[in-house]
Amino acid sequence: MSSGNPPRRRERTRFEWPTFLLLFFTYSVWATVTIFYAAIDPWLALPILAVVLAFHSSLQHEIIHGHPFRDQRLNDALVFPAIGLLIPYERFRTTHLAHHFDPLLTDPYDDPESNYLDPAVWNRLRRPTRAILALNNTLIGRVTIGAVLGTVWFWGKDIVAMRKGDREVARAYLLHALGAVPVLAWLALLGTIPFWAYLICCWLALSLLRIRTFLEHRAHERHGARSVIIEDRGPLALLFLNNNFHAVHHAHPRLAWYQLPAEYARRREEFLRRNDHYVYRSYIEVLGRYLFHRKDPVAHPIWTPPEGHKSEGHGPAGR
Repeated sequence: MSSGNPPRRRERTRFEWPTFLLLFFTYSVWATVTIFYAAIDPWLALPILAVVLAFHSSLQHEIIHGHPFRDQRLNDALVFPAIGLLIPYERFRTTHLAHHFDPLLTDPYDDPESNYLDPAVWNRLRRPTRAILALNNTLIGRVTIGAVLGTVWFWGKDIVAMRKGDREVARAYLLHALGAVPVLAWLALLGTIPFWAYLICCWLALSLLRIRTFLEHRAHERHGARSVIIEDRGPLALLFLNNNFHAVHHAHPRLAWYQLPAEYARRREEFLRRNDHYVYRSYIEVLGRYLFHRKDPVAHPIWTPPEGHKSEGHGPAGR
């Protein structure tokens, strides 16, 4: 099966109303919950807000891939308000597009979203650190400590880059700060939701997203067989904007979220042959298999360092 894109007529439209309407709906619900937080039971308001923030991140992913406008500057402007607070959009965009070079998928160094470690690095780690990373490779670990590990690692690498004079990274954080100003001003002026509660929602949103990223990729000799298919059409598939059809997304990254299920249904056997039947029926199946069990080892099982390579520290992916 070709890894190229489907015909342009099926891939892009002049303007994608479904994505734009979802963005409008997301900001509307976010504004409503933050305005009326004091009138809503916090046990209801906080989960709703966390889901909205996770959904906003899924929409950021769509925008990174060129939706809903053809002009990427307009797309980027749609997610300028940094309502998720924790991850700069431009860093997400840069690292995610680098991740889409499929021949390097799962590489401990060259895939920015890899959760695998260089085996030499793993062998040098102390037992407590190994235990934490092993827990992170279970679903319960990924949704509890995964967001903290990933975000701290993500920030740490970027801080090192900025100290070394990386202006692109510094610019991304500056723009992120500017995007956070109206969000923080809105929250402060309303005064309805405590800032600590809002930060908890941001963390919960990243934890929800860890369900999606948990087994998106696996170590395999063929890069076409490294991306998963989860044949789910339920609430989590909607929350992740059908990114559970991940092998389809990697084969055709310009397809809009609402086109992925039909593309998979049309060419199901092709996709499954290409990804060597790396497939699950639903997120319920994933939950049953991996809630308390590791999906794979932390050390990359088949990665070999290139000649002259010097092993350095690495950590869990930030997204």
